[in-house]
Order: sequence, then C-alpha cells, then structure tokens
Amino acid sequence: MNIKENDLPGIGKKFEIETRNHEKMTIIIHDDGRREIYRFDDRDPDELLASISLDDAEARQIAAIIGGMVYKPQALESIEMAFSDLIIEWFKVEKGAKAAGRTLGELDVRQNYDVTVIAIIKHNQKKFLNPGADSLLEANDTLVLSGERKHLKKLIQDFLTRDGV
Repeated sequence: MNIKENDLPGIGKKFEIETRNHEKMTIIIHDDGRREIYRFDDRDPDELLASISLDDAEARQIAAIIGGMVYKPQALESIEMAFSDLIIEWFKVEKGAKAAGRTLGELDVRQNYDVTVIAIIKHNQKKFLNPGADSLLEANDTLVLSGERKHLKKLIQDFLTRDGV
C-alpha cells in the first residue's frame, strides 16, 4: 500500500492511499475533527465514485470497527488454523502478479513450493474445489492454500503479488 501525506494549511491533512490492487482513495482530516473520504475510479483518477463525511466520533468508531477492536470475525479465527507448522490461508491474486493468466500446472506449486491449492474462488464467486493442473488463475481470484507458513509466504511473494513481477 502506498500512502502520500500532505499538509493543507488552514484545513488539515490530506492522505492519498493506493492499495496493492491499485484502488485509490483520499482521506482529508479537517482541523475541526471532520473527516472526508473520497473513492476514485481506478481507470480515471479524476472520476469520483463515492464520498462520505464523518464527524470525529463517527470516524473513531469506524476506525475501531475496521481495526478489529470492536469485533473479530469468526472467519479470521479459522483462516489460519495451525496444525504444527501447517496452515490454511486465503490469498487474492493481485493485478499484475506472475500467476495471473497461468495455470496451476505451469506454476507447479505443489512440487516447487510444497503448497496445495485447496480451492479457487473466482471474482464472480464461482468456486472450484480441488482444482486441477489445467485451472487458470486470474487477477482477483482468491486461492485457498495449505502448507507451511514459510512455503506459503514464498509462493505469495513469487507469484501472487504484483511485487513478485
């Protein structure tokens, strides 16, 4: 994630945020405590898709919710189930990752990384359980992976993130 911070004299601070998937938003924190959040079109950075204005108390409550201080989803407890060093993890294929447009057979993750792809959840939510070597990976597909933490980390770094390019 990339964050740019700028002072806005007489207004407050502006934070421009770009996620790993190149989604962009701007947050302006006013000196009076108000927050404004703007979401822009990924293809046209001048096109505003949505905006919201929050007072200080609302912003702090939402920060607590997003930060997991208010509620920890049960799914998070089961995303990483540790069996000694064996874990199960969900990871979304990032735009521009080496894995995008390639098959599981081409990547040979089981042989090269000692990782098993348990399922692929496509961006349209279609699920492929126990996918075969001919299963094509695309950006924004979510992979359910099983293996040791160090092997999963290496696979994610090499093939599933944009930085692996």
